[in-house]
Parts: sequence; C-alpha cells; structure tokens
Amino acid sequence: MIKTIKTFFFVLCTIVIITASCKESGSEISSDAFHKPNVIFIMTDDQGYGDVGFHGNTIIKTPHIDALAARSTELTNFHVGTTCTPSRAGLLTGRNSNRNNTWHTIGGCSILNKEEKTISEVFQDNGYNTAMFGKWHLGDNYPYRPQDRGFKDALYHGGGGIGQTPDYWNNDYFDDTYFRNGVPEKFEGYCTDVWFKETVKYIEDQKDTPFFAYLALNAPHGPFNVPQEYLEMYADADLNEKQKRFYGMISNIDNNIGKLMEYLESSGKLENTILIFTTDNGTAAGIGKKNGTVTGYNANLKGTKSSPYDGGHRVPFLIHWPKGNITADKLKQSNDLVSHVDMLPTLAKLCGMDFTPKNELDGTDVSKVFYPNKKLEDRMLVVDTQRLQWPVKDRNSCVMQGQWRLVNGNELYNMDTDFGQAEDLSSKFPERVKNMQAFYEDWWTSTEKDMHYASIPLHNLSKEPVLVTIHDLHSEDAIPWNQNLIRKGELKPEGYYLVHVEEEGLYQFNLSRYPTESNLKINDNTNPIPSTSNKDGLSAGVGIEIVSASIQIGDNKKNIDTDGNRTYVQLQQYLKKGSYNLSASFTTEDNVQFPAYYLSIVKK
Repeated sequence: MIKTIKTFFFVLCTIVIITASCKESGSEISSDAFHKPNVIFIMTDDQGYGDVGFHGNTIIKTPHIDALAARSTELTNFHVGTTCTPSRAGLLTGRNSNRNNTWHTIGGCSILNKEEKTISEVFQDNGYNTAMFGKWHLGDNYPYRPQDRGFKDALYHGGGGIGQTPDYWNNDYFDDTYFRNGVPEKFEGYCTDVWFKETVKYIEDQKDTPFFAYLALNAPHGPFNVPQEYLEMYADADLNEKQKRFYGMISNIDNNIGKLMEYLESSGKLENTILIFTTDNGTAAGIGKKNGTVTGYNANLKGTKSSPYDGGHRVPFLIHWPKGNITADKLKQSNDLVSHVDMLPTLAKLCGMDFTPKNELDGTDVSKVFYPNKKLEDRMLVVDTQRLQWPVKDRNSCVMQGQWRLVNGNELYNMDTDFGQAEDLSSKFPERVKNMQAFYEDWWTSTEKDMHYASIPLHNLSKEPVLVTIHDLHSEDAIPWNQNLIRKGELKPEGYYLVHVEEEGLYQFNLSRYPTESNLKINDNTNPIPSTSNKDGLSAGVGIEIVSASIQIGDNKKNIDTDGNRTYVQLQQYLKKGSYNLSASFTTEDNVQFPAYYLSIVKK
C-alpha cells in the first residue's frame, strides 16, 4: 500500500514538474503542437515591402493578405536576397547564395550545388510529405530539379519564370504546360490560380502524415500578364500601365490566399499549420513613373529589386500558427534582424525535427522571436548582389546589424532614424564601420572557400535524355534568357556548359534552334504573337540558314555539313569519364557562328 502511494505521488510530481517547465518557457508551444504541425511556405516573386496594404499602400488591394497580417506575427526587419535565385537557395539551405552557385539568375550560376542539404530533404527525413508548386529556379536538369532535392511531389515551370528559355514553348501565364515531376502536363487557367488549386488538392490528399508545402509563386514577376478582371481593378489608379498589371497580379495572389485560408479553416487544418507569407526580393514595379511623375509606393525605402539598400532586400514576413501560440494575440510584431537563411534551422526547431547541418550555415534558429519578451542576441548578416559569372568581393554588399546598415563597405545608415537611408553616418561612427567591415571580411573568407560551379551530369542516358538550354551557358556575353529573345535570334553568346560524363561511351548530340515541342525547323520563321491590354505578345521567330554544325567537348571538336531544313542536327562523339566544357553551334552561310539554343544529349 505504502509503495503504491509513493508511486502515485512520484507520477503526480512528475506531471507538475513538466507542466511548470512548460509555463516557465513562456508557453511558447502548446502540448498539442507536437502532433507535428503542417507547414505551408508562400513566397511571391518580385513583390516588395511596400506592395501590400498593411504597410501603408493605399492604392493596392490586398484585403486577404492584410487580414492574415492582422492575425499573424510579423517580422518587420526580415531580409532575403536581392534577386530570385539567391533568395530561394538561401531559404532552402540556410546558406548564402555565394556559397552554392546561386549568385545569378542565369549563366549556369542559378543551379544549386548538389552538395547542399535542402529544407525539403530535412522535412522528408523527419517523416513529412513534401511538395512544391510554381517557381523553382535552382536547376532544370538532374540532380538539381525539385523532385531530386527532397520534394516528393513537384509541379513547376522551367527556368526562372514562365516564358523563359527552359520553360515549355509559348507558355504565357494562361492555359500553360507545366512539369509534374519532370513530365509535361497541360493546365487550364491563370498560372497563380493553378498553383493554388493544385496546392489545395495536395493538402486535401494529406491524411495522417504531416506535410511541408512550398508554394513558390512566379507572380508578380514579369512579363506582367494578368487576368483582365484584375487589371480593371486599377483602371482609374494613378499608375503607369506596367504598374497596373503588376498590382493586378498581386491582387490575384491576394484573392487566392483568401481562398486558401477559407479552405484551411473549413477543413480544420489551420489550427496546427505553420503558415508563412513572404517574398523573394524588393519590388520590381511597385514604384515607377507616369508622365514624368513618380507613381506607386515603396514604403519610403531606398532601392528596388537587386539593390543593396533595404528596398532591395527588406520584404514582408508573416507567420501564423495558433497551436504553437504564434498569432497576433501573442505577439504582433518583432523588429529583430531575421533573414531567409534562418528559415531552415528555425522551422526544424518549431517542428521538433532532428536537424544537424551538413554544411556551415549563415542562418540560425530564431524561433524565440515569435514569442513575447524574447529577443535575439546581437548579430550581423550579409546580403549582396553579384549577377556575374564569378562573385566579386565588395560588390553591391550590405552588412546588417540590428537597425544598422553598412552599404558597399563605406556608407553607414541607421534605419531607426533614417528609413529612407538618406544620411550617411560613416564619418560619425568610424569604429562601427570598422567592426562591420571586419565581419564582412571574415564572412567573405568563409564563403569564398565554398564557391564552385555546378556541373550537369550526363546520367542514365539510355532512359532519359539530358536537355540543356542556353539559359545555363557560362558566358560573359548577353544570354537569350527568355523565349522572346530566342525568337528574335539576335544574341549569339560564346561560352560553354560544364558537364560531367558519368559513363564512358558514344554520345549523341541533337542541336536545335528551337525547342523540341515547338516542332519548328532551324530555318523556320514564325509569326509574332500580338500584345493585348493585359498580356505581352512575342516577337516573330527568325530562322537561320546554316551550312554546318559543330560540338566541342574539351579539346575534341566535331563538325558536320548540313542545312536548316530540319528540326535538329545530330552529331556523335565518344567520351570518357570526366568533366568537360561543352559548346555547340551552327555556322551560317555568312560564316557566322550561331549557338545552338537547345541541346539534347543521349547515350547510344
């Protein structure tokens, strides 16, 4: 009897201790929360800090995002990369883009190195179902596609945007063909509507297993193609025509977020879902000019997309998770310095996942900032804009520390007192400049050792051809990165693809002027597609008259005489294992070298 009573009191005391320690931690996460939460991470494209109503924009119509903000915790000092690929890579790996070959958006420098461990792989390793919808922009070839990087289900367009060179031919945001785990699939409707509908379908299919859904929108990135009804919402707004389309695209996103929230609430999934809304860089078109007068709104920030000033990389960030006590009722805002590279370790902590970094991280777990009376320790972070074939030290850099910004190593600003970064304080605070620049020097040294190009493997080619586009050509020249430039045929860059032969043997190379799905011959001209009030058209496709074609792999070059009255020219080359620089081109009647914009490679 005495032993039974002792056991009872021991169990009772244990329960009291556990309950007390939960309360002592600030009740940050309820006991129910570790029925693993679902995660929906929404990232829009080229939407800046001022491109939402809740940041004071009185022109834009974002009632559903504003309503989400009213019930969420907001990070008001949240930063990403200054362009598309760097932000996505930093989010997925916790590492700055200069470390992993994602410092550009084209030119072979937007391919996430295979040595990187992604957030989707971490979730998958911890028992989550994983899916992504929309814009990937981290590599179009194996092993760099989303389905190769931890996403069990992936629906996406090619390249960095719909209508770019690797994308399906003549996609224009409406009734397009996208890739489901690499297989082309035709859809009806506007792109953003498709991504959200497919996301909801995916969530409906998730039953007992928690999921991580990455909803990476391509809107409102250009071309600014938008459903007519959303353009008409801004018919009378004091904006230029490009801005009206841009704002319309954002209002379409907003409407879809409203539908998603309605579904999550009606299905009962909202309570234990970590829902995050953010964007990938500063505004692309939120600020502009009309008849010589500045129009639009940028929340008084200096700079836009690609700028090292805050207008290039400070973006909206909302997080909502009722069961985890992350709502506006607990904490409305935090002004601590947080970055996209913090998301991997932070979500790992919030979801109770086992996570040991494979590589050195630039980010850290910041989960405590989502709760009252919790502050981060003083820290510094770096963001920069490279957009070159190889990163250059000190180029377009910004070192951040709390509200301080050191721009380009010699301009110092205090965002608390100077949100528009108009007053350079470097002469008044030389010691702060020195300390922040010293941090940059150490950061650069650490980052530089990781820098290397990603190679495209020639793999398993008896089953699946490798499709390479000029979008990924390593070149110092201008590259035809979208299909309008492909159609014009004016750009003739010189350069190479970095490939790795994994199996010795005979390889077949099919060199094309147009992509396979177009069924166009090398010398075909095509009619232009006219613009409308809500959609950009496309230029005429200009064919070329050729007399020969060639490939060069390392020091080996092979030529063949031919003409342009065919969809592709075929050459073969025996290759040994190893890494090579590969180039492919046509020669015209005027002895002009014209690169093969599209290249299919298969092992015989």
